[in-house]
Amino acid sequence: MYKIAVLVGSLRKESFSRKIAENVVTLFPEGYETVFVDIGNLQLYNQDYDDEDRAPEEYNIFRNKMRNIDAVLFVTPEYNRTMPAVLKNALDVGSRPYGSSVWDGKPALIISQSPGSISGFGANHHLRQSLTFLNMPVVQQPEVYIGDSVSLLDESGKITDDETIQYLQSAVDAFVDLIKRYKA
Repeated sequence: MYKIAVLVGSLRKESFSRKIAENVVTLFPEGYETVFVDIGNLQLYNQDYDDEDRAPEEYNIFRNKMRNIDAVLFVTPEYNRTMPAVLKNALDVGSRPYGSSVWDGKPALIISQSPGSISGFGANHHLRQSLTFLNMPVVQQPEVYIGDSVSLLDESGKITDDETIQYLQSAVDAFVDLIKRYKA
């Protein structure tokens, strides 16, 4: 059984990113367990916490949870042409203290979305850049940018467009292949 953490870059209760993530997790085959991991409760990273051995309990809970994860699905909007601060903060908290990164070697899939037509391109690439530094192998193809996310979701939050579902399935399939290569 592989355990996949799902990190959503939006904290809104009606988040399009969360709704898309909820659709994507249904596409994983048997043997893959998905777990949504809360990142909204993490205080802004401050190295003094680790240097002075007084990391907030939320840091310890998050780090321990992520150590027991095999791979990470990121689903994020774009804020000001980059990833949301909450997502960058989670990366920073998990990458410290230096030499103890919880991200090292964990396969990742990035899905960016936007109600507009740019589809979270900037967020996707900035996140990809950070994950490269954190030594996380990332699904290269297909790249997943979802534009006009508002019209993709019905009133219950389900994606009803068959082409989009097939596209997301191809991304999940590529992710599963990447996980098998790195975790076998």
